[in-house]
Amino acid sequence: MNKSFQEFKDFIRDKKTAVVGIGVSNIPLIRFLQQLGAKVSAFDKKSREELGEIGDEFEGSGVKLILGEHYLDKLTGYQVIFKTPSMRIDSIALKKAKLEGAYITSEMEEFIRYCPAKIYGVTGSDGKTTTTTILYKLLCEQGFNTWVGGNIGNPLFSNIEEISKKDRVVLELSSFQLMTMDVSPEVAVVTNLSPNHLDMHKDMEEYVNSKKNIFLYQKEDGLLVINGDNEITSSFEREAKGHLRKFSRQQKPEDGAYYEDNILYVMGKPVCAKDEIVIRGMHNVENYLAAFAAACDEVEISVMKKVALSFKGVAHRGEFIREFNGVKYYNDSIASSPTRAVATLKAFDKPAILIAGGYDKNLPFEPLAEEGHPYIKRLILLGATRYKIKEVFDKLKEAKGIDIPVHMVNSLEEAVEKARSIAETGDIVSLSPACASFDMFVNFEARGNRFRELVASLE
Repeated sequence: MNKSFQEFKDFIRDKKTAVVGIGVSNIPLIRFLQQLGAKVSAFDKKSREELGEIGDEFEGSGVKLILGEHYLDKLTGYQVIFKTPSMRIDSIALKKAKLEGAYITSEMEEFIRYCPAKIYGVTGSDGKTTTTTILYKLLCEQGFNTWVGGNIGNPLFSNIEEISKKDRVVLELSSFQLMTMDVSPEVAVVTNLSPNHLDMHKDMEEYVNSKKNIFLYQKEDGLLVINGDNEITSSFEREAKGHLRKFSRQQKPEDGAYYEDNILYVMGKPVCAKDEIVIRGMHNVENYLAAFAAACDEVEISVMKKVALSFKGVAHRGEFIREFNGVKYYNDSIASSPTRAVATLKAFDKPAILIAGGYDKNLPFEPLAEEGHPYIKRLILLGATRYKIKEVFDKLKEAKGIDIPVHMVNSLEEAVEKARSIAETGDIVSLSPACASFDMFVNFEARGNRFRELVASLE
């Protein structure tokens, strides 16, 4: 049983409160904290001009705006600080504030602490959003009033008083959100783990440890669902605080979900055939197995099958855009790691023309070459990492004589035009970048939307 939200309301009233970051999730948070009687200051690197109308609104309602290049220098004298997820707790500004006695938290931490409904939390390196969405659809179809949030959907903390004990909540949780957590959801799902976000984390150990917070604070009645085929997630078994359930393509756990002879099973009972699932690829079989294992205490098998046979997938995740001149184009902009890109390539029934490259997260690209080469017909590279990626394919050619033709371009526009010029009837072109987007786009959605526009305009 979570704490009563009245406790938080009593705590925050009249507190001098800082919110760091005036972004999508923090804008409703700032409004809500004001409604609860907090004395709110909003911090952001943006200028007053860049804030625009939201700056007008906040100034008009009494929010103090602290903006500009050195905004964090003024993060002092506050009783409560809500940090943005990507802000490290060991940043100089937060360490100083903690020494002053500030209570440092985040919107997501407080939501999990006070939410009255049962929470399903999903994390992992790949498959988080699809698994989260499948869980959401399973619970909705079963008849629960279900909320979805975290990295997808809407920020939920400002809606907390509208959520009842009978509702269900599904959260996609990133390593940044989990890094400082000391609360865990009742049901925790870890899809898989591989090197990711090493530009933000000190090392792989820190990244893995941040993910563990999704279950380390569970109670004995909590449920942890892990990928039994992934070496890192399998190691979590000995640290589980509550009940453990596995999903697997290689084993047959009695308590959990598995895949055998083209059939998906949960708790030993068949749900559906792989070929009946609308979204393609073995990585999506794993996403369904994870969701089935997590939800089987509350969702009937008939409901699971109905969702599997109707859910068409999430935008930017192996999303079919169009067929032009006999060539099929797919938008997989979410594939911001080599392992995720390989998973998508494996879902196609033939080697694809791959468009890859982008922002450098300090990830190793060897898996893209060593595991991905059988699924790549040609490679179109762009962005900050294009030479790094080319280097691992050059090494593959030297070591094994495997020669994947590589085309270097300077923009997504050039990449699409190059794909159009080299593709033959029956080919597949996939934007599966294996990298983040920040060298050229604000996020993977913007990159995927631009790719969709470019492909739609081909004539």
